[in-house]
Amino acid sequence: MGLEWMQNTTDTARRVIDIIAQQAMVDTTEVRTEMSLSELGLDSLGLVECIFGIEEAFDISVPFNANAPDQAGFDISSVGAIISEVEKLIARQAA
Repeated sequence: MGLEWMQNTTDTARRVIDIIAQQAMVDTTEVRTEMSLSELGLDSLGLVECIFGIEEAFDISVPFNANAPDQAGFDISSVGAIISEVEKLIARQAA
């Protein structure tokens, strides 16, 4: 999937992947939508940094509680899930 997928993806997805890859200190071509953040080597601090990066990059507020990440109403189960959640937040903000 890698590079070919990146060429066929949205700007939002590319930017989210860039943020995640930067925090994981990996090349964007190593990030796959089905991967979890832990598979990329990100711990809870890395997750929080990703959330902050996403909020800043897209000027959105992510409903995320670092103390209860699974109960935040923001799916962080995979890179693809995070992209989908960001796209929803952007759409809601634009409405």
